[in-house]
Amino acid sequence: MKNDAIKNIIFDMGDVIINIDVPRTARAFAELSQQQEDELIELFQEKELFRQFETGHLDDAGFRSYVRELLRQEHWDEATIDKAWNALLLDLPPERVELIQRLGQSYRLFLLSNTSSIHVAEVNRILQQVAGVPSLTELFETVFLSYEMGLMKPDLAIYQRVLEQAGLVAEETLFLDDNLDNIRAAASLGIQTIHVQKPFTILDYLQDYVA
Repeated sequence: MKNDAIKNIIFDMGDVIINIDVPRTARAFAELSQQQEDELIELFQEKELFRQFETGHLDDAGFRSYVRELLRQEHWDEATIDKAWNALLLDLPPERVELIQRLGQSYRLFLLSNTSSIHVAEVNRILQQVAGVPSLTELFETVFLSYEMGLMKPDLAIYQRVLEQAGLVAEETLFLDDNLDNIRAAASLGIQTIHVQKPFTILDYLQDYVA
């Protein structure tokens, strides 16, 4: 049901705009390195690989070097590492892009994503391929990316910075995310929220918001 107080909409990216399957990345690295997938998942968690890269503590070169070191694969080139890292990115339905473009006629739109520079580059490539849109920046007033901000959801500070930087009133702002912890954090600040849960998509949740 549409909330008439809403003036701004903030979107998560993974499993909200583009479909993802996070375990595929560990699986890809496991196959390349001939190691066990569950062991790699444990290693990535122990070393906080995602967090380090997605908060900007590692740049692209530092991330690739760290992967080579962790997996003992010094011969891997950039393309090999990037392809495995991007394995979690699946399809981006063009009808979701069309919905966002239509919403942009009536609302201020923003993106807030825990992500990395390598993933963003690949999402932009897919976006161009499926919808003829060259960059996420074409769809949103501001693209807020964790690796540029040095913060990650569900840290309250990341939502506060978005509200302050964009000049948004929490109660007039709708946030969509597939992660319940991220939703709860935003809601604690007064932001209106929608927890995106499969099989439903933003096409279902936002149909009443389209003019």
